[in-house]
Amino acid sequence: MTVEIQRRGLMLVLSSPSGAGKSTLARWLLKTDPDLTMSVSATTRSPRPGEVDGREYHFKDIEDFLRMVQQDEFLEHAVVFGNHYGTPKQPVFDALAAGRDVLFDIDWQGTQQLRQQARDDVVSIFVLPPSREELERRLRGRAEDPPDVIAKRMAKADGEISHWAEYDYVVVNDDVARAQEQVRVILQAERLKRERQPGLVRFVDGLMRPEAN
Repeated sequence: MTVEIQRRGLMLVLSSPSGAGKSTLARWLLKTDPDLTMSVSATTRSPRPGEVDGREYHFKDIEDFLRMVQQDEFLEHAVVFGNHYGTPKQPVFDALAAGRDVLFDIDWQGTQQLRQQARDDVVSIFVLPPSREELERRLRGRAEDPPDVIAKRMAKADGEISHWAEYDYVVVNDDVARAQEQVRVILQAERLKRERQPGLVRFVDGLMRPEAN
């Protein structure tokens, strides 16, 4: 017999310097875990080849984005490499209330803002590369950015890595399969926390006092 207990969803945050592998881990989680959905951010940057509005991002012009900021429609927002990014608030809160988990691929600034908005719902993981050399190799191997952008990303890496201690968990992505398993175990453990299962009160009450049901 399977027992279904009411659960509140959580916000699972993956952060890392660009190239450390958080997006690869995020895609794997979404593919293998049907109870997890991706938070779709709004951004003012232009779509990359193959990106679809509403799937990878909600693509906004600067005026529309700033209007959303003024109306407090974001859980978090930041400027990254000259472009604005933000997480629309209401879809996330709706998902959590329905017991669905939401995955965030954001930086340390966004994570701090998420905690300010909903500290008890946030589970944060910082993904580290095994070395600086490997980080640069991965950036060049993606073949997505010109050399000057790669140089900027490498220059920014130290500042991003310096925030590692603000996170609940740290995963060193030296082996993708091992990193995937570590992230999976973290997510499962966090889902089982007593405070995330409000239905336990009624369930346990029913075990102790059957007439209550």
